[in-house]
Amino acid sequence: MNGATASAPNVAAPGAPLLAVDQLTRRFGGLVAVNAVSLDLHRGEVHAVIGTNGAGKSTLINMLSGELPASSGRVMLDGQDITQRAQFRRALAGVGRSYQRTTIFPEFTVHENCRLAAQAAHPRPWTLWQASSACDRSNAAATEALADAGLADVATRIAGTLSHGAKRQLEVAMCLATRPRVLLLDEPLAGMGAEETDRMLHLLAKLKSTHAILLVEHDMDAVFRIADRITVMVNGTVIATGDPVSIRANPDVRTAYLGEGH
Repeated sequence: MNGATASAPNVAAPGAPLLAVDQLTRRFGGLVAVNAVSLDLHRGEVHAVIGTNGAGKSTLINMLSGELPASSGRVMLDGQDITQRAQFRRALAGVGRSYQRTTIFPEFTVHENCRLAAQAAHPRPWTLWQASSACDRSNAAATEALADAGLADVATRIAGTLSHGAKRQLEVAMCLATRPRVLLLDEPLAGMGAEETDRMLHLLAKLKSTHAILLVEHDMDAVFRIADRITVMVNGTVIATGDPVSIRANPDVRTAYLGEGH
C-alpha cells in the first residue's frame, strides 16, 4: 500500500516531535546535496534552517514535502514513517508547503485561490453534478484560512492586485486551506519591506501555536526575531542546531555563515 492504509495512524508520544528527520541524505550522482541531516519539528515552535546559497536548504524542504525522494534516511510524521510517500499523500497526511516563487492564480479572487487549494488537497471526483464553487467544505476551509492569515478583508479582491507582501500572505493562506499540521515555508519573506516583514512574522508567531513550522529564510534579522530553534547548514551538512542565543555565539556558525561582525 506504499504507506497508505485504512487503519488509524500511529500517534507520537506526548512531547515527541510532530515531524522527525533522521539522517536524511540526497545524492545527485557524485554530489551529496543533503548529507545525513537530522532535525525535529515540534508544534508550538518555529524551526529555522539557514545557510548560504547551495547549502542544501531548498533540497531539504523538497525532500520533506515529498517532491524529491531521499537517497537514504527517514522522515516520520506523528510517529508514522512517510519516507516513501508521494507528495500528495504527505499533503493529505498534514504536510503543507510554500515556495520561493509566487504560486498564486493572479486572475482569480483571493478567496478563489484558497478554495482551489482546499479542493486540490481534498478532491471529490464523485460530485460531478456540483459546481466546484459550491463545495461547502472547500469554501469553509478557504474562509478559515483567510481569517487565520489576516486576509479576510480582501477575500473578494483579484489576487494579482495585491501588494507583494499580501501575495506572500495569500500563499501561506493557500497552504493553510489544506489544513496542514506541518508548515514548510521556503523564503516567505523574500522581497518584503520592513512593514510587510513585520506582518508576516506576526502571522508566523500566531500560527506556531497550532502548527510545527520549518522556516527556510535568508533574512537573518527576521530569523533571530521569530525562530525558537535554528539549524545551520553548510555544503549540505548540519554544523549546528540550537536556540538563537547559542547559534549567534557559536564560533563555527560565525565563521561559516553569520560573519564575525553579526
